[in-house]
Amino acid sequence: MSHEPVVLVGVDGSAPSLHALDWAAAEAVQRRWRLHVVCAYSLPSFTAASLDGGYAALDDGAIRDGARAVLDESVARVAGCGVEVTHALETGDAAGVLIDLSRQAGLAVVGTRGGGGFADRLLGTVSSALPAHAHCPVVVVPHREDDAALLMPPKRMVVGVDGSPSARCALERAVEEAALWEAELTAVVGVPLASGAGMLAWLPAAVDRDQVLADVTEGLNVAVEQATQGTSVTVKRHALDGSGAELLTEFSTAVDLVIVGSRGRGGFAGMLLGSTSQAVLHHAACPVLVVPNRSKDEGIPPARVPWTRR
Repeated sequence: MSHEPVVLVGVDGSAPSLHALDWAAAEAVQRRWRLHVVCAYSLPSFTAASLDGGYAALDDGAIRDGARAVLDESVARVAGCGVEVTHALETGDAAGVLIDLSRQAGLAVVGTRGGGGFADRLLGTVSSALPAHAHCPVVVVPHREDDAALLMPPKRMVVGVDGSPSARCALERAVEEAALWEAELTAVVGVPLASGAGMLAWLPAAVDRDQVLADVTEGLNVAVEQATQGTSVTVKRHALDGSGAELLTEFSTAVDLVIVGSRGRGGFAGMLLGSTSQAVLHHAACPVLVVPNRSKDEGIPPARVPWTRR
């Protein structure tokens, strides 16, 4: 599968999707990729003829016009950003449309309101389904009251590492992003050692837990050295007591981007996000870049660097 140098972004007129649009535009400018803006809408599954009297027929044209207005507003927002901007009005389920388009894109970006509730279902569904099934890396931009906290460029990044193939892909992408933005990068591996903390809580007291952390740190160092080979990126490294999801969520309050693989060591391969990435998406305070394991083998185009920053 061949991916094009394109940043794909889904918009729906909401404040979170406009934040995602701004994020996508900045990424496209930095990478010198094309920006493709998509608004997808679907018609109701029922028709007026199927209902008893008293219901007015929905105007399909009005729905399309509304979606067109959202798309036009979004395109106008990024006009003159410095890269080619294309756009499309698509019919169908938004998540399904974006997943299909991700087959050709190098990166997809969506926003999410978070917080739950009926009003959040549409965008919430998209921001959950797209990272789980996309064929390219996906950035999910959360809604924040302090909008300035989400402004580009990202200066501090953290990536979760656990030794899995998806985590290795995430680490490699994190090194690329750090080089692209000249950002500080920290690699974190969680080792739940404390009593009741998780999978290693059953270890007998006689086990040298410091040695366990030392061994994990050694593995982290090897992974980082492999990922940074041939680059000038310096990566801080931490092996910490706790679960990966908890640690990355905590780090998300102090960094500008969290990078995580699409699934861990187990689960139904390719069907669902791993527990770590899913938890981080639900609770992170900053944008999250989810890197699917298969993206490495599907020809994601590299950034066109070096880049002179303005």
